[in-house]
Amino acid sequence: MRTVTGLFDDYSDARSAVNELESAGIPSDDISIVSNNGRDQDNASGAAEGAGTGAGIGAAVGGAGGLLAGLGLLAIPGVGPVVAAGWLVATAAGAAAGAVAGGVTGGLIGALTSSGVSEEDAHLYAEGVRRGGTLVSARVDEGRVAEAEAILRRSNWVDPTERRRAYMEEGWTRFDDSLDPYSPEQIEQERNRYRRTAL
Repeated sequence: MRTVTGLFDDYSDARSAVNELESAGIPSDDISIVSNNGRDQDNASGAAEGAGTGAGIGAAVGGAGGLLAGLGLLAIPGVGPVVAAGWLVATAAGAAAGAVAGGVTGGLIGALTSSGVSEEDAHLYAEGVRRGGTLVSARVDEGRVAEAEAILRRSNWVDPTERRRAYMEEGWTRFDDSLDPYSPEQIEQERNRYRRTAL
């Protein structure tokens, strides 16, 4: 199995990617999503308690079925509350419920790197989620890697090389979980910075 991962600026693009991966026959059990929705930042301490409310959250953020119907809340140091589901989240949290607030960030980076994502990219993806993005990861057979990557690209994934360059121009070097989470206003500002405009 290989891991194919994409970062998305807009949750709707990530949701489309998940739906298309599932439609292509990739099992929900092999897909993960971690999304910073940019709301409820003040509720970080209680976010992990909401991990059991997945179906309601999935409906609230547009999950109609499959993986998206199982979204739950957890808190990530430096990021704040995120909605998340899938194998990567369970691995990162160290428990199937994903209700561990401390150490989840290191676990997220560790889970990505142990599944074959470079450490450099893992830090970029964690920073992207911190800034309001959504991460989608899929475990696929070697023969389906190109197909899964094409699905993510078609869904407007973020080019990691370009985004790393943009972050580094601001002085960023790696994800730092000791920093404060972005406020909803900062997240909106970050999303507007990269938002694709229709021609």
